[in-house]
Amino acid sequence: MIRIGIIIGSTRPGRKAEDVARWVYDIAAKRDDAEFELVDIAAYNLPLYDEPVPPVMGNYKHEHTRVWSEKIDSFDGFVFVTPEYNHSTSAALKNALDYLYREWNDKAAGFVGYGSAGGTRAVEHLRQIASELKMAAVQAQVSLSLFHDFENYSALKPGPKQEASVNNLLGQVVAWSGALKSLRS
Repeated sequence: MIRIGIIIGSTRPGRKAEDVARWVYDIAAKRDDAEFELVDIAAYNLPLYDEPVPPVMGNYKHEHTRVWSEKIDSFDGFVFVTPEYNHSTSAALKNALDYLYREWNDKAAGFVGYGSAGGTRAVEHLRQIASELKMAAVQAQVSLSLFHDFENYSALKPGPKQEASVNNLLGQVVAWSGALKSLRS
């Protein structure tokens, strides 16, 4: 069975990323084409990147890196849920991505962004990062506007069209994850 990690890409107190990721997970849980798991980067307590050698070496000194590596290695693809902070993704998500290399390679990546401009600039940056990490970014993405998909800019209230967008995204991530699995064998 294909395994997809839904990455909660913010650690900020009061974050919306967890609500958005749980909404994506609830939609994903209705599908039978893959296993889906929420992965909260906050639970891994990753300090600012602190490994003495580059991650491409795979020689991890710290236990927190080995635990993070094992979790990410267990997936065939990912859906990254990201806020947009200052026209980019969160520093916490960028840091979590930077910790590893091989564990991301030859896996599919999909993106759900949120913010005043739908998180599109954060997703744009994540696509570049994913490419460098040898991930295949799918074409579909979900953009949630703080003005239209949240009530009073805080409570997530996406419309039915957004659920269709999530299913389109998930379909692409699952298909590409399956296709890329043979590269990792």
